[in-house]
Amino acid sequence: MPVRRYRASDRDAVLALAPRLTVGVAPWRDQHAVAKAVTGWVRDSLDRADTDDTAVFVAADASGRLVGAVSVTERDHFAGDTDGYIGELVVDSDATRRGTGRALVAAAEDWARQRGLNRITLDTGAANLGARRFYAALGYDEEDVRLTRSLQGDPNDRLRA
Repeated sequence: MPVRRYRASDRDAVLALAPRLTVGVAPWRDQHAVAKAVTGWVRDSLDRADTDDTAVFVAADASGRLVGAVSVTERDHFAGDTDGYIGELVVDSDATRRGTGRALVAAAEDWARQRGLNRITLDTGAANLGARRFYAALGYDEEDVRLTRSLQGDPNDRLRA
């Protein structure tokens, strides 16, 4: 799967992929708000694509149609390390299980490695089991877990009183 650096002419095609980033989001989240947020994340990454500390890579199929994108930047970990950070990895549903995601992650990892970074990190939803399996198969270890609890109408509240 050919991967190359993002160009401004790719913008519309990459933004069209953004809704795929809503897959696996917790069902109690407002799906419209999630779609708006992920589109904003992608737009922000594209706006920073040519800056010193951010890169965006795209993958195209044999016909030249863009079928995936990944953004990577530097992010400071609270322990003091600077890691490569994959902000968004998105692959068209027609291009899944064809090596597109692997090729894009490899490009992000190479970018971070060339910058002298020792680790690369990312976030994904706990409910996004497909993504979690994908990253585990690439050797990614789960590091943090976010917990959430509804404060409205929780039937277990009576058990905690």
